[in-house]
Amino acid sequence: MAADLGYDGVEVMVWADPVSQDVAALRKLARATGVPILSIHSPSLLITQRVWSPDPEVRLRRSVRAAQELEARTVVVHPPFRWQRRYGEAFADLVAELEYDTGVAVAVENMFKVRPPGAGRNSRVSAFRPSIDPTDVGYANYTLDLSHTAAAGMDALELAERMGAGLTHVHLADGTGLPKDQHLVPGHGTQPCAELLERLAADGFGGQVVLEVNTRGAAQRARRAKLLAESLLFARLHLGQ
Repeated sequence: MAADLGYDGVEVMVWADPVSQDVAALRKLARATGVPILSIHSPSLLITQRVWSPDPEVRLRRSVRAAQELEARTVVVHPPFRWQRRYGEAFADLVAELEYDTGVAVAVENMFKVRPPGAGRNSRVSAFRPSIDPTDVGYANYTLDLSHTAAAGMDALELAERMGAGLTHVHLADGTGLPKDQHLVPGHGTQPCAELLERLAADGFGGQVVLEVNTRGAAQRARRAKLLAESLLFARLHLGQ
């Protein structure tokens, strides 16, 4: 679909799908479609805690190695979970080491608080160490996710300012401000998607903009294609392409 719609490339989320874990299969798909793999999303989700390895450091190292083999310049990773104490303590140094050794940008993503099981409707806690905002630690490279800023009630433009020159990767999507990860088509929520893209274009942004749009509600392929085509048009329009 990315080839049919004219996307420049794709980001691969490594998760339960066996193909997403198979570098050779991914390389074959990229060659067959002519669509390069530009970034790898490390298996950082709760549901992917045993993909490749139960050790999060091993998962991140394998993600970087996969990016090297696929000639992808970026790996997206979530901050450590609060219970990953040893990994969390070493995380910043690990990220810096991998970037220094490989030249792959390990772009740490902003997250959002969640409601604990059985908690009240308005109760939210951070599952991440030390927080949902990676600028609280400071990394060389960041991923700014606009669906996550919506769910967190964060000002996306202020966060982009704090990330500064470290903002090298964008997950473009939208949200209405509900405390959940909606990943709407950009322009269908409350996030300053257009303004962010226009600012990036004006500043000569040299990173990657990845459309991370939820199309699960599109029962038919034609409807899914329409949503993805609209998202691509939005991105190109506001990036001045």
